[in-house]
Amino acid sequence: MISSHILDTNLGQPAANVAIKLFNESGELLAEAFTNADGRVSVADFALIEFNSGAYSLEFATSAYFDALGVETFFPKAVIHFYVKDAAQHYHIPLLISPFAYSTYRGS
Repeated sequence: MISSHILDTNLGQPAANVAIKLFNESGELLAEAFTNADGRVSVADFALIEFNSGAYSLEFATSAYFDALGVETFFPKAVIHFYVKDAAQHYHIPLLISPFAYSTYRGS
């Protein structure tokens, strides 16, 4: 299972209505969802995907988010590549954003 959330560290609040795309290692789009008011994409948003061991990536449309706020940003998108070793585990991949930086980690 995969889930994610985005926090806007510049504003100190969740980043709502951000498009997140999930790709497999071949670059095939597997799913797309938008963050909710709490900045989250739940497991249910990616529930139809059958995960196997392998490489995946999440692409976050950060420029559209900052454009809607009227804020200039350096990164038009953030892409996080990760590897699923055990498909039975829950992989939570948070993203912390500001107009000129982003970071991530494996959450729980």
